[in-house]
Amino acid sequence: MQNQTIVGIDISNLTLDICIRKDNQNQTFIIKNEVKAILGFFRSYQKHELLIAMENTGRYNWPLYEALAQLHQHRVFVVSPLHIKKSIGLVRGKSDKADALRIALFMEKHHRELHQWKPSPVSIEKMKILLAERSYRMKVKRQLLSQKTDYPRMKKTGLNKTLSVMNKKMADLANEQIKLIESAIQDLIHTDEQLAKQAALIRSVPGVGKVLSWMMLAKTAGFTTITEPRKMACYSGVVPFDHQSGTSIRGRSKVSVYADKAIKSVLHLAAMSAIRLKNDLGEYFQRKVAGGKNKMSVLNAVRNKIIHRIFAVIKNQIPYQNLLRVS
Repeated sequence: MQNQTIVGIDISNLTLDICIRKDNQNQTFIIKNEVKAILGFFRSYQKHELLIAMENTGRYNWPLYEALAQLHQHRVFVVSPLHIKKSIGLVRGKSDKADALRIALFMEKHHRELHQWKPSPVSIEKMKILLAERSYRMKVKRQLLSQKTDYPRMKKTGLNKTLSVMNKKMADLANEQIKLIESAIQDLIHTDEQLAKQAALIRSVPGVGKVLSWMMLAKTAGFTTITEPRKMACYSGVVPFDHQSGTSIRGRSKVSVYADKAIKSVLHLAAMSAIRLKNDLGEYFQRKVAGGKNKMSVLNAVRNKIIHRIFAVIKNQIPYQNLLRVS
């Protein structure tokens, strides 16, 4: 790392706090979180190769992604905020300037362990945005449905009918928007030959529906960022880890709480669907449960198997049923 210039960026909605670290010396800057401002700032570093690190903050990252995709000489890393938080140990106080320095120090220590960020295809970026919008409306819909059960208790106030009608209109609107978003995702996939082929292969796996196929494509960027089923299983929180210390603590193996909860819940629904159908996964579940295994433990194994089957059909470019015949 001698003479290597490291850039730590703390991102907020309107501004970026930037820490430039070289030869154990730090410089800090604040610029607007806009593409034009970002390109202008890094223009003075055109002759340098920078190691640029930032946390994943969702849509606040988008101007940086757009700008840095044009600066090919730099190496960019997008790191989980939890990864940084767990690595820096005990800290006191918090500010955007201090966070930018902490990100730079984290990169200085751990850059060899991290995967470099690469711009995703436009179709993948669009899919991620549409899935985020769908997820938001699904959450709103669930909240509306939960409120619906409370209105009968308001009968004596005379507001129950008015609020029920308003609730229904909002829920119907959320449903319409969800359908429009799902239609837009389908159109997006159909216009991309590679994504269309991959989606068809994924859905040939028992239990896998359209939502899981979309999420797998988005989370793996078309199977380019996550290329191994074991890594995807770990990311999805379906891999059990040992729980022991010395000779006194020997707990059961259990899955980690650090997982993508959204894809884990959809995988659970896929597993529930798969075990109800006539297929090898359903037979596996029944056989293990009949042998005395815990149902939830077996169901988690089914989730894991679904992930491995998805990656198998993508690797072999053969639908699942045909893959069974070949193997």
